[in-house]
Amino acid sequence: MNEKASGYGEFRQGWPVVVAAMLGIGLGLSPVPLYTTGALAPHLAQAFGWGFGQIMAGLTVMTLTVLLAAPVVGMLADRFGVRLVALISVVLFGFSFMGFALSNGSLVLYYATWAVMAVAGAGTLPITWTRAVNNWFEARKGLALGVALLGTGLFGFLVKPLTAWLVAEFGWRGAYVAIGALPLILALPIGYFWFKDKGAAAGESVAERRARQAALSESTPGLTFGQTLREWRFWLLGAAFLLVSFAVGGSIPNMEKILGQAGFGASDIVWLASLIGLSVIIGRILGGWLIDRFWAPGVAFIFLAIPALAYWHLAAGGTDVTVTALSIFVIGFAAGLEYDLMAFLVARYFGMKGYGGIYGALYGFFALGAGFGPVVFGAGFDKSGSYAGPLHVSAVLLLISAVLLLLLMGRYRRFDQA
Repeated sequence: MNEKASGYGEFRQGWPVVVAAMLGIGLGLSPVPLYTTGALAPHLAQAFGWGFGQIMAGLTVMTLTVLLAAPVVGMLADRFGVRLVALISVVLFGFSFMGFALSNGSLVLYYATWAVMAVAGAGTLPITWTRAVNNWFEARKGLALGVALLGTGLFGFLVKPLTAWLVAEFGWRGAYVAIGALPLILALPIGYFWFKDKGAAAGESVAERRARQAALSESTPGLTFGQTLREWRFWLLGAAFLLVSFAVGGSIPNMEKILGQAGFGASDIVWLASLIGLSVIIGRILGGWLIDRFWAPGVAFIFLAIPALAYWHLAAGGTDVTVTALSIFVIGFAAGLEYDLMAFLVARYFGMKGYGGIYGALYGFFALGAGFGPVVFGAGFDKSGSYAGPLHVSAVLLLISAVLLLLLMGRYRRFDQA
């Protein structure tokens, strides 16, 4: 099989877009708050006397804001182009994340910072970046999306020890500033030079961009956003991703505390928790490779059902390092598949005509679960001193979502290519 026939030749032209998307997503709103909050929460609690439930509630504020902002950002990207929306949002997100360094003990200010960051950073969500990747790739769409979304795993793997070092050297305020600077230093310049949607012309004006986007929308196969809202598969996907994000998103920022309650020492907790990021990286690549070759809901069933067993193990406690490491690894696998699976399923079941709005709306379901999950986990611990209850519930939710995808989604839809 030659390179063109196998589809890997698509990377010859599309790799700069994939790399830019990887950095943009990895240093954006999706992973940065999720992976840093757990590491910074003890320092906020010590500084201001806040409970873990109160601290994790910031993720809920972000979620509720994203519910409104994500579909709007998706439609703006459909109308004005993903490059403009994404790059502006990278800048705004970096500065708004730094705003946490100004926290003064007021929960109102703390939650307001979360809300501002959610609006400012909504354009850094996979909504924008994955649209361009989807347009550049067809035969190897799943693999390209997996590579683009590697940024979340890479950041998750590196950020916990990085945050610990930054706090030790510069304090928690300095850590917020340094982490907020990363999108400006890395994602912005790479995105400016390498990220563009297929068919975009260099130096085009706003009017030309709008005209091109309108023409592209008319000729692109698939369903409009309004048509998709009348599709039962859209609501099924929304329900499934809501359950997945609650289960996976609830455990990740609380993982350090979960491991501490199980009896692990500080050194073991750091490296065990960092395994999530590493497994997300592997899950992205392996999951993307698999959904290019096999029916994606079937792949999702395996990736979601096995981590349910991991939650039962973590709920039982104990300091068996090998089993715990394996459990965290498969949880990361589930986290590694979720975003690229969402992007892939939107393209395969609804087409690309209304991609931004559709993905943005589905991301709203995902964000709802990811926002409330950490709060429920944190509040459960504050109330009972144990994470067993939320972990058991999460195991059941993963199984339900896996079954929904496996039994009900059906065959991919076929759209005439323009």
